[in-house]
Amino acid sequence: MDIPLSELVINSDGSVFHLHLRPEDIADTVILVGDPARVDMIAGYFDKIELEKANREFVTKTGYIGRSRMSVLSTGIGTDNIDIVMTELDALVNVDFSSRTVKQQHRSLRILRLGTSGALHEDIPLGSIIMSDISIGFDGLLNFYANRDSVSLNVMEKAFVEHMDWNRRLADPYFVPASKMFVNLFDKDVIHGMTISAPGFYGPQGRVVRLGLADSDLLSKIESFRYNNMRINNFEMEGSAIAGLSLLLGHQAATVCTAIANRYLKEMNTDYKYSVKRMVEKAIEKLIL
Repeated sequence: MDIPLSELVINSDGSVFHLHLRPEDIADTVILVGDPARVDMIAGYFDKIELEKANREFVTKTGYIGRSRMSVLSTGIGTDNIDIVMTELDALVNVDFSSRTVKQQHRSLRILRLGTSGALHEDIPLGSIIMSDISIGFDGLLNFYANRDSVSLNVMEKAFVEHMDWNRRLADPYFVPASKMFVNLFDKDVIHGMTISAPGFYGPQGRVVRLGLADSDLLSKIESFRYNNMRINNFEMEGSAIAGLSLLLGHQAATVCTAIANRYLKEMNTDYKYSVKRMVEKAIEKLIL
């Protein structure tokens, strides 16, 4: 069945609507970052850059480290942008733009988000690298898609909802595992556990500036949740949608973040470039193996 013009928008130059990329522009390995400036930092490790494209907050560079081809792409902040990025990345590799039909042969991407986050426990120091073995979506994005339950850890979701006495005015949370390939790839070099993707930086992550919270015990409930000896280690804002949409679309994905804040200790490191650089170098080393 042809995909209508209004549902998948292709620009006059043959590129996909938001990312401004053509199918040949994207590598099988994709690093996602929030900050467009971080694209330049990561591409600085490339031996050769073959492509540079930019539209709004979506900046892409594709190149080589040795014989390994990879792309680095900025998403901006939030799971709403991830909905755009993941859908358009998948279309680039799995939709024939000429016929506007889904290709018979599926192409799977390796997608790794490298970001920053806030740690939730006293024993996670600033600068720690945290792997999201399971991403918890507070954003509700995955609930708009069919077969959501087929990729979600539904028993764990139920236990969390009961533990939190979940506010029914909020979107149902969803729990999605990272690709086992990525979990095994990072194995002993990072802190493993669960990560919450919040739909905001302030209230949804339990921060109070002038407005109070609907649930004043939000953080303490999150910090105390345990399931199969796993705990929630950190907050960030994109990983749940990356994990969920990747599983639905048949890609391998994970999120790895540097802790630049500790919410339990109320500490913050605004000069975190060195810590992020260390995370990036570790990730690149693993991706090119």
